[in-house]
Amino acid sequence: MHDELREPGEEELRAAFEEQLRQVSVEDVILQTVATLVNLGARRLGLVPEPGDDPAAARDVPQARLAIEGARALAPLCPEDHQDSIRQALSQLQIAFAREAQAARGSGAEREPPAPPADAPRDPAAPPSPGGQTEAERAKARSKIWTPPGT
Repeated sequence: MHDELREPGEEELRAAFEEQLRQVSVEDVILQTVATLVNLGARRLGLVPEPGDDPAAARDVPQARLAIEGARALAPLCPEDHQDSIRQALSQLQIAFAREAQAARGSGAEREPPAPPADAPRDPAAPPSPGGQTEAERAKARSKIWTPPGT
């Protein structure tokens, strides 16, 4: 005779969850979160369309921007051996975002003046950018972008 399959009880589920928490590291969770944000950003820019979806209809530039900002904020907390691949993936995502934003501006919205290159000297008399950071500080922060390998 064989036992019938049964649903695990609440205590069994709790014990299994606790065991998972003991085995996973915070770094793993942060790395996975960054990978998820990069993938969501790519989807929101229409770079990775869902099967049967119209990529143009799936675009959500504000959501893509939020995904990029979240990934950039968490990237420095990822393990060092993943930093290069994270920066590469985030760079690609940011380039796609810039193209999408530029296309949106070119389609009728007011055009903003182009940002100076990151290595351009800053006018000391110029006010700091929003958030109190200088343009050089913001450029340095922007250069720290990433996506995990295999995503």
